Amino acid sequence: MSHQALWSGRFKEPLSEIALNFSSSIDLDKQLYEEDIAGSIAHVEMLAATHILTAAESRRIRTALKNIEKEIHSGKFKLTGEFEDVHLAIEQRLIQKVGAVGGKLHTGRSRNDQIALDERLYLRTAVKELSNLVTHLQRVLIYKAERYFGALMPGYTHLQRAQPIMLSHHLLAYVSMLERDFERLRDCLKRANKSPLGAAALAGTSFPIDRMKVAKKLHFDGIVENSIDAVSDRDYLLELIATCSIVMMHLSRFAEELVLWSTKEFGFAHISDSYTTGSSIMPQKKNPDMAELVRGKTGRVYGALMNLLTVMKALPLSYNRDMQEDKLPLFEAVGTTRQCLFIFSHILVHTKFDRVRMEEELRNDFLTATEIADYLVRKGMPFRDAHAITGKIVSYCIEHRMFLGNLDIDTLHTFSKSFEPDVFDYLLPHTSVEQKKSAGSTAPHEVKRQIVRWSRLLKARKA
Repeated sequence: MSHQALWSGRFKEPLSEIALNFSSSIDLDKQLYEEDIAGSIAHVEMLAATHILTAAESRRIRTALKNIEKEIHSGKFKLTGEFEDVHLAIEQRLIQKVGAVGGKLHTGRSRNDQIALDERLYLRTAVKELSNLVTHLQRVLIYKAERYFGALMPGYTHLQRAQPIMLSHHLLAYVSMLERDFERLRDCLKRANKSPLGAAALAGTSFPIDRMKVAKKLHFDGIVENSIDAVSDRDYLLELIATCSIVMMHLSRFAEELVLWSTKEFGFAHISDSYTTGSSIMPQKKNPDMAELVRGKTGRVYGALMNLLTVMKALPLSYNRDMQEDKLPLFEAVGTTRQCLFIFSHILVHTKFDRVRMEEELRNDFLTATEIADYLVRKGMPFRDAHAITGKIVSYCIEHRMFLGNLDIDTLHTFSKSFEPDVFDYLLPHTSVEQKKSAGSTAPHEVKRQIVRWSRLLKARKA
């Protein structure tokens, strides 16, 4: 080993290279070097404030830590596999710079509370980044909803055509879903934004440290009260990864629709060449690969959630080395979700929707059948009877290879004498949409209201 482990005093033999390589986490946790140094600076400032270290010792350590951060950032000091983890790498570099006084930095803390702190700081940054990306995607959706306001399309249930809706209304559904994702992300902070530092290994420390002072310096809302809980749980990470999984589920659903809508069979959407690819053998192909990759990468985030849930399952209190395995699923979930939110906004910006094609499909089906049933209800007929009669009308049309718009009043009278010539007005897709009265419906005035409300809310939202 190139470096003597800082915990090696009790051991008569050094850790073997095989064991070091197997147990080293630095390839992953080196991503936390900024958080680790920020936590160490706050800790050493507190040690001076509580007279555990002298002011001079604190200044030397703090200055050296800032220099180490610059060295790591510039590549002068490389965090390589010869170190066990990011904490020991930085501490060993600190001792090289300032001598034995550097060893005083670790007074009153353990790597157990140190990594819990680093991860909570990382989570806080991740939540902000992901929240901003969610908001940006919502704004893109609002832009598209405004641009295509008035365009009608078939709405679906069971992937079968159901009723006419506004395309804008469909897009706004995702704005609402993403808003709940935004709220879940921000809600994570209520539980995660607490400082575990000072819990030490599990039982606290006999030094008169001030945990609240460190928490305030690092802009936490308070401390994790129980020292065992502070070092032994990762539910705050599970909550974030679970939220990322829900975000990815929403993106995957929309990605699937873009894949379907861009087929010849649908023809509703045309994704820019910049966000599609071709085939190595079939020259005519234009494949929605970016949308498909978003759909596929959802599995990574789901896997990350199951990974960490499995790591934590049945672990006795308090800290166990199993918990070192929390970083891979954390970074995988956050990184993949960040990447997919970013690319999806770009895909959507560069997607055009075909108004003509969508409205053409509205006429070649039975999407206004519900309007016939509602028409009969307004004439005083019980809905179940109206539903049954309308079903027979649809069956008649299918049998005679025609659509509702091909019917005449005499034919309708064979089903019910309640029909009058004005019924044909209700068979038009635009009339179907405009007739909706309920709040949150696909009626143009309701969709416009939603667009205005969302626009105001998102405009006022601060990064």
